[in-house]
Amino acid sequence: MSKLATTDPEELRPLLHERIGQCNPEELEAVRKTLLMLEARRLADELGREMAEDRRTGKITEEKITEAIREHRERHPYR
Repeated sequence: MSKLATTDPEELRPLLHERIGQCNPEELEAVRKTLLMLEARRLADELGREMAEDRRTGKITEEKITEAIREHRERHPYR
């Protein structure tokens, strides 16, 4: 079985560093893209949780959204 099958972060971190160090340029690009996708997913999840909390507490309401759109359109009219 592959050493990478472990889920223990203390074991996995050095194994991943070693494998990344052995990657060719194309593989490194794939690793970079994968890490960017993970980061985007993490940020989207965080934003979703924060927006849900803001909706729950009344910071975001349909009325406030409608008003913000109206104000934006007044400042930036379509031509």
